Amino acid sequence: MATSDNRTDRWNRYWDKKSASYDREIGFFDLHLFGDSRQWVCGQATGDVLEVAIGTGLNLQFYPETVTLTGIDWSEQMLDLARQRAADLGHPATLQKADAHHLPFDDATFDTVVCTFGLCAIPDHTQALNEMTRVLRPGGRLVLVDHIRSSAVPVRAVQRFLELFTVPLGGEHFLRRPLDHIRADSNLDIDHVERFKLGLVERLTARKHE
Repeated sequence: MATSDNRTDRWNRYWDKKSASYDREIGFFDLHLFGDSRQWVCGQATGDVLEVAIGTGLNLQFYPETVTLTGIDWSEQMLDLARQRAADLGHPATLQKADAHHLPFDDATFDTVVCTFGLCAIPDHTQALNEMTRVLRPGGRLVLVDHIRSSAVPVRAVQRFLELFTVPLGGEHFLRRPLDHIRADSNLDIDHVERFKLGLVERLTARKHE
């Protein structure tokens, strides 16, 4: 247990430190790999919205003005930047530090739950997905986009090599595929799936049973 706690604390410190350069680094991938994924995801959001792993708030500018937004992250440094971005944009949002494994919200609280490029770095992404489903209202929508294990064998070999360094350093995985868990969840019906860039990026929507 202590080993797990120490590892999580180390990852928290890593992402706090990473906050200073995160926008610049992820901006490269937004431009060359992820395309319009942020706009696409936020365009699916309606009603009371929860964004898990909101980071520095890069999605804030893309949400419709009609949504009521709550965002959580485990990095206080990331959240400070997100709060400043929300203020600059004039986009009201409730932003708080929280653990995606144990979301501090009642069952059936949100109409939409969003996560963009965050499940790759949440230690137990299946538990986080279960929590996202729990806090969705019946008929609510789960909207995800992330980099996943590639459909190309040579690329997967590179991803496997990279994980030797990125998982110990910051808990970042390249071989996960959230869709596998969504397909197995009897509480969700998949509405839409698309995969592109050698199968490296996948975005999906699913609805919670009424």
